[in-house]
Amino acid sequence: MLEVNNATPLAFTLELRDGTSIARVGEAANYFGGLTEDQRETGHWRVAIRMLNNAIKEPSYLRAATMSLQTALLLDGMLDSVHIPR
Repeated sequence: MLEVNNATPLAFTLELRDGTSIARVGEAANYFGGLTEDQRETGHWRVAIRMLNNAIKEPSYLRAATMSLQTALLLDGMLDSVHIPR
């Protein structure tokens, strides 16, 4: 069984508008840590955070967690484009 840790790659890399990218679980967790309390309380960020926590416990959720993060970033205007996973 795959173990999910900070070095585990997300299902796909997310390229942010500011030129940074989020490619690994640890980078996603760090991004969540930089959110304001108000951001963390919005529905789309709560889902993204919960899905990443689920993926850490159950690796089969990693794709869904990546898609949830992508959605939250898109809703906050942080992405220029959306990756459609296959």
